[in-house]
Amino acid sequence: MLMFMGEYHHSIDEKGRLVIPTKFRLKLGNEFIVARGIEKCLYIYSKDDWNNVVSKLNTLPFTKKDARDFIRSFFSGATDCVFDRQGRAMISSILCKYANLTKDCVIIGANDRIEIWDKDAWEEFLASSEEKLSDLAENLFME
Repeated sequence: MLMFMGEYHHSIDEKGRLVIPTKFRLKLGNEFIVARGIEKCLYIYSKDDWNNVVSKLNTLPFTKKDARDFIRSFFSGATDCVFDRQGRAMISSILCKYANLTKDCVIIGANDRIEIWDKDAWEEFLASSEEKLSDLAENLFME
């Protein structure tokens, strides 16, 4: 399993092209998936990690409305991507609009995926989560 970590700041251009850090590109390979994330960010998965996510989602009961709604939203925005010669990923206008990507972006490693955030949204997330971090850790790792 791939592990992505770190935080990088780049700008997306008017055509929706965003440089992905070399360290991440080397782990991803040339083909990857970009999809809607959960907190108004985008997720990037390697093909193998995407297949793992799909396998998990395939276990959800299609009779449950929440499962159908999530799958519709998640898969309808997902796109196969490749890097151009400059190491840029082309982000579709639909995904840019979803994540409010207009110029300044933050690209983070989030273990099995890469996340792309609007810079202001990322800073808001960090500010709000800093106060809760110790409570989150305590609740997640209770023995």
